[in-house]
Amino acid sequence: MEKEIMTVSQVAEYLQLSEMTTYKLVQDAKIPAFKIGRHWRVKKEDLNEFIERLKNGEKI
Repeated sequence: MEKEIMTVSQVAEYLQLSEMTTYKLVQDAKIPAFKIGRHWRVKKEDLNEFIERLKNGEKI
């Protein structure tokens, strides 16, 4: 079963970025995310929409 909610570490691995870069993108609201307590989470659907926007030429 594919996970619908991803941690920052999982997003970093998925995008092949460092965790620090991914945290910065999340904290700057470049990647749509939400907090549960102190931990950031990303919906896979939101991440895929973000990737599609990048593919269509949107700058981050």
